Amino acid sequence: MSNKILCAALSAMLFALCSSAEAQQPNKVARIGFLIAASRSAISARTEAFQQGLRELGYVDGKNIVIEWRSAEGKLDHLPTVAAELVRLKVDVIVTTGSSVTRAAKEATVTIPIVMVQDNDPVGNGFVASLARPGGNITGLSTLRPEISGKQVDLLKETVPRLSRVAVLGSSTTPGTAQALKETELAAGGVKLQNLDVLGPKDIETAFRAAGKERADAVLVLSASVLNSHRTEIAKLAAKSRLPAIYPFPEYVEAGGLMAYGPSVTDLFRRAATYVDKILKGTKPADLPVEQPTKFEFIINLKSAKQIGLTIPPNVLVRADRVIK
Repeated sequence: MSNKILCAALSAMLFALCSSAEAQQPNKVARIGFLIAASRSAISARTEAFQQGLRELGYVDGKNIVIEWRSAEGKLDHLPTVAAELVRLKVDVIVTTGSSVTRAAKEATVTIPIVMVQDNDPVGNGFVASLARPGGNITGLSTLRPEISGKQVDLLKETVPRLSRVAVLGSSTTPGTAQALKETELAAGGVKLQNLDVLGPKDIETAFRAAGKERADAVLVLSASVLNSHRTEIAKLAAKSRLPAIYPFPEYVEAGGLMAYGPSVTDLFRRAATYVDKILKGTKPADLPVEQPTKFEFIINLKSAKQIGLTIPPNVLVRADRVIK
């Protein structure tokens, strides 16, 4: 009888050990597709913020997750090809970095979850039904805050002496531009606005010539893929024209632009990791509301100010989150 009891006890112990071993088996290594329009090096601060967000949640690339980096290297017509490649790899989630990238991913799959990091108008672009209820396989973060352009006008007023005319560079094909222009007009007050539509790279230099012809005192650049992709050229043309300019993202200032005010994009990339985590744990994209920016940055390049002979007032300078000297 005692032998039977001993055998039963040993069997129970072995069963418990096997169950424990099964429970401790590492979970399937998740594969994350990361789709970029530009080169990865061009947005290194943003991708590092994303990886930092993952590390804070316990994920490490190459250990318990694998990130498949894919870039169109600035050639937007290549996006469908690289998006399709990620779908063939059967990644668990695709992270996208901008409207054109999200659209390529959306056209490539209706089943793989997509986390967009910085879309200027997710509803207008047709990616989600609403911010509160996305409704499909896409969710993430939006940069949509139309009042930002009004704040940019206010900063120009405080920075540029006797400001009377501002050239506004935007793209009518970019959703959110019309609303941003309305906010700009509301903030303009007595300042006249010259709206210049940039539909392609060839329009950039034409826009600056038009601004010079109308004797613009400053330039305000709205967010648009065609403008963001040619930020270095825009910063150089602004300096050549000796026009103070304000931009939507820090990269413009790092490329030689005067100042930038807008959402902290690195914060958005860090927060995108939270969406990836929730999706990997089983939450459906349709059930994850799209979030808007909560952190903003104001950056000034004093070297650029000196180059065009502009002195930044102390009351403006003191409000900068970062100053490039």
